[in-house]
Amino acid sequence: MVTPERSGVEFTMKRAVEGEVMNDKTPPARFTQGPNGRIAFLSREGRGPGLLWLGGYASDMRGTKAEAVDQWAAEKGVAYTRFDYSGHGESDGDFEDGTISAWTADAAHVLAEADGPQILIGSSMGGWVAGLLLRQSPEKIAGMVLINPAPDFATELTPKQWPEEMWDTLQREGRLEIPSEFDDFVMVYTKAMFDDGEKQRVLDKPLKADCPIRMLSGMEDDVVPFPHVIRYADHIEGEDITVTLIKSGDHRLSTEADIARLLDTIGELVG
Repeated sequence: MVTPERSGVEFTMKRAVEGEVMNDKTPPARFTQGPNGRIAFLSREGRGPGLLWLGGYASDMRGTKAEAVDQWAAEKGVAYTRFDYSGHGESDGDFEDGTISAWTADAAHVLAEADGPQILIGSSMGGWVAGLLLRQSPEKIAGMVLINPAPDFATELTPKQWPEEMWDTLQREGRLEIPSEFDDFVMVYTKAMFDDGEKQRVLDKPLKADCPIRMLSGMEDDVVPFPHVIRYADHIEGEDITVTLIKSGDHRLSTEADIARLLDTIGELVG
């Protein structure tokens, strides 16, 4: 498990990245042996297609949106699984050892163990992981709901958003710490993660979808600008792909209205 001493990412503060708040009433995690150590997960039984939560960078499965989906799934009797990538939340591993490949492998393991096709719900980086899973295991995917999806952020977004000196520091030292707007919280990025991200791109190769895809994009998102989301939707070859632009929406999309929209969108695909 990630510790503040080793990575600079403090467990209880990770939720603050996307405005997430832990719900202490959720049950303790269960574990499955994944490709990078034990993967912590929570699941509930129900009708299919099931829902599979794919979290964002440095977030975890007990955040606001993930919890809201769980409550909705319980009310509707829909199967739902959420998990922590290696080095995140309650899963094994060191956060700084993580890469897009490793986290996608974690997600692929959970997807393979899920009963039947799943509707992937990907937030930010989770939207990138969802695209990689779509390429690897299309038969296991019944649909996708992506929240400010950030495909290829390691090449298409972050390097272009950072000042040159920050990028130079990462290349020279192999890691970079960036203080967040939240007290005592530092976001950590590694050169290894970016180097691996170049090899795991989804926007430079054909990507086909035979399932419905819905993307929600905040027009005030300064992390994943909405034109990038539209580009993702345009890149995917499919007949049932829509993008909803939320004019006042930010990267978190965690207001009551945002969550209600997310749940309505999920409900549309579940039927």
